[in-house]
This record gives sequence, structure tokens and C-alpha cells, in this order.
Amino acid sequence: MSNHVLLNNIDHKDLRIITRRSAALGDNVMYSYTFPFEFRNIQAHYPIFFQKDPNSDRYYPLAMLGLRRDENLFLSDAGWHAPYIPVAMERQPFLIGFEGGMGGGEPQSVVHVDMDSPRVSKSEGEPLFLEHGGNTPFLNRIAALLDALQHGDRENGPFSAALVEHELLESFNLDIELRDGSKNRLTGFYTISEEKLAALGADALAALHKEGYLQAIYMVLASHSHIRGLVDRLNARL
Repeated sequence: MSNHVLLNNIDHKDLRIITRRSAALGDNVMYSYTFPFEFRNIQAHYPIFFQKDPNSDRYYPLAMLGLRRDENLFLSDAGWHAPYIPVAMERQPFLIGFEGGMGGGEPQSVVHVDMDSPRVSKSEGEPLFLEHGGNTPFLNRIAALLDALQHGDRENGPFSAALVEHELLESFNLDIELRDGSKNRLTGFYTISEEKLAALGADALAALHKEGYLQAIYMVLASHSHIRGLVDRLNARL
């Protein structure tokens, strides 16, 4: 369950956030949503695939953390074993909310916190507010992460629409045989077709480059070199 409330320095003056990484704190997940603005960092450590929204034609890029449900292969009892953590994971347990917007005005983004998150504490972790009510550097960083997420989500729509327009997305199955002889299949995800990308004409490539999407596309393709690393991490756990 979630209990999202508007963060404020009166009700939450003593609130702290546990920042260590563990399964008990919600980090043992197969994938994290990601955004083109962080593809450069993501592709250095994680494969990037796509997932289709069943209620629309929109696709969302994912940083793959594991190969099976509820499994983060970068996580151990010692913490998270990668120098970069996806922004969608790092911002937890915070999220963006909106208030205002009445009378034709623009709604303003505000910070919400999930009070039921195991990361929320009053005895350990990073404080959110200073003694006299100002934001701590930690909370300022969280606000910056949420702002980046908001812009990233707006960017994802046009980016995925461009991929669909040029028919660059294709579903795939990944068959994996592990060290113990078991056979596994990763399915339900999409990737960018290198064949269809190579067949695009100059005008289409120029349009993708103009929007900044071509670089993101190549980063997605480059990230696939880490699939082998995920399999090796899974084998090491057997």
C-alpha cells in the first residue's frame, strides 16, 4: 500500500530517509523506468529495453536490473553494485504531485512522500529539513531529481512516438541457458531493430538527429552489450 502526502516542514520536521540499498527497502525489482536524458549513464551499466503500455500505443524505456521478476542482480547484502542508480529508483520514496491550477492558472508541482515506505524513519537516515525549517541539501537533491523526472516523462512521449513512426520497435524473446542447465526465456519486452534503423533514409535520420533522438537510439543499442553481464551475474548466484 502507499500513503502519499504533501511534504511540509511542520508535519515532517523530524522525518528522515534511509538511503542504503536493500531488498527490504524495495530495491529488489527486475527493472526501473528510465528516460533519454540519463541514457548515457544507464547504457554504461544496464541493458535498455522497452515496455508497451497495454492501454495505449506508448512505449516506456526500462533499465533492466534482472532477468526474473522481483530480482535485482546488482543488489546484495552489501548494497547496490553499480556506480549509477536509475533516477526513478534513487528518488524513492518521493514523487511529484500537483496543486493549484484553479481559475485557469497552471498547476504547480510539489513534493509528495510515501509515508508507508520502509525508507521513511524518524530515527535514522538523511534529514529533510534544517533545524529552523529550511531544506537540507539532501531534500534539494531530491527536488532536482523529481524535476528531472518530470521533464524526462514529457520527453518520453515524443521519443517513443518517433520510434513508432519509423517502425523501429520490435518485440523479442531472449532464450537463456544457465550454468545449472535450466532454460529460461525473457519475453514481453521490445527493442530497437538494427535492421530497420540501417534501412532508414537520409531524411528520416536527419529528422531523428535534429530532435536528439538518434544519439539516444544508439545508446539503447550499445546498452545491449550488458545482457551477457546480467546472465553472468545470475549464474554467479546459482
